Amino acid sequence: MTGLIIGGVIVLALIAFGVMGFNKLRTSDVAAQEALGGIDVQLTRRADLIPNLVDTVKGYAAHEREVFEEITKARSQVQAAAAGNDVPAKAAADAQLQGALVRLNAVAEAYPDLKANTNFLDLQKQLAETENQISFARQYYNDAVAKLNTLVRTIPWMFFTGIAAITGPSIRAPAEGSHGTPDSFRSSGNGPCLP
Repeated sequence: MTGLIIGGVIVLALIAFGVMGFNKLRTSDVAAQEALGGIDVQLTRRADLIPNLVDTVKGYAAHEREVFEEITKARSQVQAAAAGNDVPAKAAADAQLQGALVRLNAVAEAYPDLKANTNFLDLQKQLAETENQISFARQYYNDAVAKLNTLVRTIPWMFFTGIAAITGPSIRAPAEGSHGTPDSFRSSGNGPCLP
């Protein structure tokens, strides 16, 4: 009788441990997915600001058609990537948009009146703030993924990955050459300058 009770307690303890392991992995997976969603929100916010910026610059530099087309194409790719779950595609689209914004800023540098335009300066400020929010969202995502990856690769949690249907997602680094706020959002004297 005592052996049956001890056996029952062990079985209950194993079941409780299994439920705890499953829940811990699923919670970490959900946190990583929510963090990825945070990046999507910020990428979409940035993409939504771009048409206003392009329209403002077009008023001063209408002949820079190639730059505007590149921005429009990159923006649509970011919006399409943000709708999916492919992290490398999001990173690639983000990098392409950042490059296009750098070229747009180079065009703006050639027009002192544009650089002094209040609307342009406000849009630059909003984009710089969004870039900072993207950076924070990326860090939050990378932290969530690092926690999940640690769980997936350590004993005893690794034994529950199959049951919980969890695979470690990849950490998303900033676009190559990017260090926080890109230079395209740093003013050269007439507008806001972010650290």
